[in-house]
Amino acid sequence: MNIWELIVVQPMTNILLLITMLVKNFGVAIILFTILIKLLTLPLTAKQIKSRNALTELQNDPQYKKIQEKYKDDREKLAIEQNRIMKEKGISPFSSCLPLLLQMPIIFGLYQSIMRAMASTPLELFKLERIIYPFIDPSKIIPIQNRFLWMDLGQPERLMVFGVGIPVLAILVFISTYLQSKVMEPPNADADSTAAATTGNMNIIMPFFMGYMAYQFSAGLALYFVISNLTTMLQYALMGELNFKNLIPRAKKEGAPQTVVPTKIEIVDDSDDEKISEEKGDKTPSKPSARSAARQMRPKKMKK
Repeated sequence: MNIWELIVVQPMTNILLLITMLVKNFGVAIILFTILIKLLTLPLTAKQIKSRNALTELQNDPQYKKIQEKYKDDREKLAIEQNRIMKEKGISPFSSCLPLLLQMPIIFGLYQSIMRAMASTPLELFKLERIIYPFIDPSKIIPIQNRFLWMDLGQPERLMVFGVGIPVLAILVFISTYLQSKVMEPPNADADSTAAATTGNMNIIMPFFMGYMAYQFSAGLALYFVISNLTTMLQYALMGELNFKNLIPRAKKEGAPQTVVPTKIEIVDDSDDEKISEEKGDKTPSKPSARSAARQMRPKKMKK
């Protein structure tokens, strides 16, 4: 037995079998196992939320923005200064990624554990008996009943409707992953930043990736994805960290319309132009109006 099976596959398989012995249903056992994993990783989730909020506040920090502007043409110096500020404020840039990194071995380990637990051939049963802990009686649960609702937990899930197989769980995984990524995204004042663009791209890529895995692999793994997404959103909601406003498309802010103030129109008698100028004592010749210029152009009458 290698290290991977000893540390990951064997404990997860035995936990699934133990829960199955208690609830007498392998599908319910997967759901309870998923909730158990989310409870065990709750401290990491809380730490991820704290680190995420700290990074969001840092993006709006005047000192941080000043450094970005100052060293925008020197990436090496910018990285050094950014790390210095993060260290001073006690922010770890990797703490927000830790739950995601922990999720990957759980996914692969759970898939192998599901396939191990649903052993059907003599060789598979022999391999399963070798990794079962002594306090578990395999005769009470083996062979595992792999039927749950309409699905075979060991096969890719399809719901037959009029002869057409619809991947209901894969669709639910896609929708729940997208909703999770949107409502868990923190409000960011700098919506045009590179970080915001990267987050937006991940919000599009991850639902397709998780949906594809749910479509290709066993229904038991897809069931884990759906319950995991729902449980994560519930945890964030209880902590007050869900932002449902992200589900509403935001219109781009445009400049406020300029108010045109009508100018006051004054009617001046052209015949009084010269009188007004003389009363003000302005010796500078004023520019004649169009009517005055036309009058000056008329031929003068000869005196008799």
